Amino acid sequence: MPLVDRIGAFADEITAWRHDLHAHPELLYDVERTAGFVAEKLTGFGCDAVVTGIGRTGVVGVIRGRGAASNRAIGLRADMDALPIQEVRDLPYRSVVPGRMHACGHDGHTAMLLGAARYLAETRSFDGTAVIIFQPAEEGGGGGEAMVHDGLMERFGIEAVYGLHNIPNLPVGRFAIRPGPIMASTDRFTITIRGRGGHAALPQHAVDSVLVASHVIVALQSIAARSVDPLHSAVVSVCALEAGEAFNVLPDCVTLRGTLRALSQEVRDTIKDRVREIVRNVSAAFGAAGEIDFSGSYPVTENHPAETRFMADVAAQIVGEAQVDRAVAPLMAAEDFSYMLEHRPGAYIFMGNGPSAGLHHPEYDFCDEAAPYGASLWARLIETGLPLTR
Repeated sequence: MPLVDRIGAFADEITAWRHDLHAHPELLYDVERTAGFVAEKLTGFGCDAVVTGIGRTGVVGVIRGRGAASNRAIGLRADMDALPIQEVRDLPYRSVVPGRMHACGHDGHTAMLLGAARYLAETRSFDGTAVIIFQPAEEGGGGGEAMVHDGLMERFGIEAVYGLHNIPNLPVGRFAIRPGPIMASTDRFTITIRGRGGHAALPQHAVDSVLVASHVIVALQSIAARSVDPLHSAVVSVCALEAGEAFNVLPDCVTLRGTLRALSQEVRDTIKDRVREIVRNVSAAFGAAGEIDFSGSYPVTENHPAETRFMADVAAQIVGEAQVDRAVAPLMAAEDFSYMLEHRPGAYIFMGNGPSAGLHHPEYDFCDEAAPYGASLWARLIETGLPLTR
């Protein structure tokens, strides 16, 4: 079962859709143009229903197969939002919005799922319902959680849900997946260290918050090295430091910002507890006060075993078993598809994007040659998972 011929026949249209979306990137929940584009296409394809405003600006298309025996429904999800990055490549379809670009391939994800929706609405060679999900605010806004809280699974009777992401430098025509954790949890943190300001030439009369912050940063690096089992994964990264303005003034306050990553809830809890202890106790040892606030959290993206095998099997039908890695190493990046997998069984797969700049890089671009593979995978997941009875 190779690439779907019919999808290949209109691959140029998928590319055109992708280029249009790429040129008009939108952020987080503010994806009104993109959502309108998607809804218009789904309506034109003849979907049985097109529902907007789920999770604020999400769109769902409903396509019923021509079989009459099943009331089952499978969900397929793509993300729609872009990133606050200035595009540097002079592409014919480059972003027309300064400071915004599709640097993660969500334009390609959306176009591929639209291609699958068009094919499924034309052929309807399945028994049940395909629920085509277009999600806003994946890039830090928790749009997946918002759609789930808006009743996505219950309203459309979804029994299983599947997601996909392109991976730069994995060859086009290859897929990679694993059961269990495939992407990490994430927790953003803001640390505030309050000392006592003073003249830089008289440090004995101050409590140097910059010095305290420096010791906190070094101590935080002990967490992964000494508080977590070496066979487990953990990341503690301080990514921003804000302190003072003058060359001769010790500031009262320092703010640190960063991120925590883990592949299990146990490790996640451990590193959060250790961060709290280090911030409080190291600060106190220097006569300062340390506080920490956590925000912007995503859970671990954890694939369900049976659905992972099924998704890998369908991918192998399209590209051959040798082109499917069934035990890929997990990534420490995070993904809010995790919220959907917390509410329904399903799986998340990586798809090759060919030679490319990395994700979230100003020179990144989605590979249009990869689109028929993703669209074919979506189509075959529905036809194989909801087979017509003979």
